[in-house]
Amino acid sequence: MKFIFSLMLLLFSSICFAQSAQNYVLGAGDKVEIKVFGQPDLEVTALLGNSGEVNYPFLGKVKLSGLNTSEVEQIITDGLKPDYLVNPNVYVQVIEYRPFYIHGEVEHPGAYPYQPAMTVNQAIALAGGLTERASIDKIYIFKEQTKQQQQKGSLNSQIAAGDTIKIEQRLF
Repeated sequence: MKFIFSLMLLLFSSICFAQSAQNYVLGAGDKVEIKVFGQPDLEVTALLGNSGEVNYPFLGKVKLSGLNTSEVEQIITDGLKPDYLVNPNVYVQVIEYRPFYIHGEVEHPGAYPYQPAMTVNQAIALAGGLTERASIDKIYIFKEQTKQQQQKGSLNSQIAAGDTIKIEQRLF
């Protein structure tokens, strides 16, 4: 019974991870891999720069920033289908997510690698924990995607790649 419960929990968490990774919106700093089954010459691995574009064989510059992996797969498939391949099987994955940033009252402020479904608490752990003067009531998150500061974030608040977390000091 315990084994079945563990197996179901593992299956559920991998489905949730796959869904969150599939909905992930690409941006500058992400490293992506594009593959077409049976076509090694069309394999591209690229780090997205500020333009958010990659130079793809036959298609030229393709803008990936602001899209999720499924949308990129569709764009590449549509671009290759009419003139180059009959039925291309395109696969896109994020190899490396752009970092998130954390500063303020943490032991080691800086940029850290992002993982899907990450919380502020996990980000703090990566940054070496809170200093003794840190306030868990004064957590601010600047959301890169919306360019807005979310006030009063909590330890359980979800962050996204590119977000900036600031932990303020407490008074006493």
